[in-house]
Amino acid sequence: MRILGIDPGIATIGFGMVEAEPGQIRLFQCGVITTPAHTALAERLDQIYSDMTQLLDLFKPDAVSIEELFFNTNITTGIAVAHGRGVILLACQRAGVRIYEYTPLQVKQAVVGYGRAEKKQVMDMVKRICGLPAPPKPDDAADAVALALCHARSSTSLLFRGEREECSTI
Repeated sequence: MRILGIDPGIATIGFGMVEAEPGQIRLFQCGVITTPAHTALAERLDQIYSDMTQLLDLFKPDAVSIEELFFNTNITTGIAVAHGRGVILLACQRAGVRIYEYTPLQVKQAVVGYGRAEKKQVMDMVKRICGLPAPPKPDDAADAVALALCHARSSTSLLFRGEREECSTI
């Protein structure tokens, strides 16, 4: 399964493409999409849409794993990120790729095994799981890889696939 993880934003959008097979995960590529500062929001959104469309055409993922919005203290930044996230979702929808959304807590739980893990712990596990000498840089790219890993692990669950073991009655 080819999974494209996306860490949404407006100035910097992280992406991480992994190939996951039972018992094996391989990082294919990761990086960031950036938009220039002091550019009109509509222009930034247009660039994000165009770059996402190119990524989707290039990687042809089976699934996209994207972070759900988390508003902390800066609601203005959160609104801008929401605009960018909406454009990303639109690009994925138009490309016909299934979209899966995860909270930061779910990503940490899937990658580290602890939902309240520190960012450094997540980065270290991304490095280990992917067999890398160092965590991906910048952090937005590493976060996107963590999102892809989260879906890779979640998608192997019997609950995810809708399968249930049959219970026998005595």
